Amino acid sequence: MRMKFAAAALLSGLLASSAYAESPIKIGFIAELSGPPAALGTDQYDGFMLAVEQKGGKLGGKEVKIFKEDSQLRPEVGIQAARKLIEQEGVQIITGVTFTNIMMAILRPVTEKEVFIIGTMAGPAPIAGAQCSPYVFMTSWQNDTLAEVMGQYASEQGYKNVVALAPNYQAGKDYIAGFKRYYKGELANEIYTPLGQLDFSAELTQVVAEQPDAVFVFYPGGLGINFVRQYSLLGLNNKIPLLTAATVDGTTLPAMKDTALGVMAGTHWSSDLDNSQSKAFVEAFKTKYGRMPSDYAAQSYDAALLLDSAIAKVDGNLDDKQAFMKALKAADFDSTRGKFRFGNNNFPIYDMHALKVEKGADGQVVLRTQATPFKDHQDAYHQECPMS
Repeated sequence: MRMKFAAAALLSGLLASSAYAESPIKIGFIAELSGPPAALGTDQYDGFMLAVEQKGGKLGGKEVKIFKEDSQLRPEVGIQAARKLIEQEGVQIITGVTFTNIMMAILRPVTEKEVFIIGTMAGPAPIAGAQCSPYVFMTSWQNDTLAEVMGQYASEQGYKNVVALAPNYQAGKDYIAGFKRYYKGELANEIYTPLGQLDFSAELTQVVAEQPDAVFVFYPGGLGINFVRQYSLLGLNNKIPLLTAATVDGTTLPAMKDTALGVMAGTHWSSDLDNSQSKAFVEAFKTKYGRMPSDYAAQSYDAALLLDSAIAKVDGNLDDKQAFMKALKAADFDSTRGKFRFGNNNFPIYDMHALKVEKGADGQVVLRTQATPFKDHQDAYHQECPMS
């Protein structure tokens, strides 16, 4: 009898172990999926899911289940979403995260639970520096760097005075700080507007009064669409060069159309990059979704490929946190950027490009690479991070 009970217990244990091994890896995806910023979050999600689909619904050879949550541009909603994903759904990874204020809000609640964050857009300065975490890896950028390349570009163009504008929150401050870090001229004015403001007539009146050599702005999503349209309506795009970061991109350009002609943008990826992975990604994205991908989609696609490589290295065992950290750090995948490696703070080191909005062969507006002011560029905060 005892042998029968022992055999039954052993069989039960084996079945439980088998069921556990076959359980899908649960991944939470948090992004802005409603309101004016929805295009950003949608591109993030579509880029990530394209890679998952190409891998047959698996990452690292293991079945994955994706839980999607809309953070609604409200930090408290982002925290609720993160807690739901961890406590109710049992996710071991959270990816996405569109806005910096959401990333800063969820950082502690997520990492305290030893859940990994694979960020595919927001890159706050504190997380790159003193608040860096071995549980956080970014496939996107550190906020400042998109602005730094525009600051360098402005210096190379010989602009002597510039007006800078951004929303009044962490990312806005990061972007203007980044621009100033590499801009050698004078900042004629530094204007911060409420997050969500869509009418920039008062600020543009100030710009006209300042008569700067150029204007630098960070206005993501619908904010950027409104700003560029209003800038063009006043005829300023023919008089004062407009330099941007995370403003004119694949998600906003279709709405801006010709009003964005001549606008410059700083980024690490563009659909015209000459590498095989990027070209294949662009064609696959266009085929599936019927539109051109943005850099948000590209870096989310990279996030899925990063997870694919890391999960394979640990054979799906995410409970071994140290091994999974090491596997992520290796970044053993083919990036849409052509090359990819992490710095000590788990933010990428990358080339930074200056793009210009021009007319394409089909008459549609496109972003084309004009220059690469930075090679193997690392963010300004990595030395504040205690990780080696």
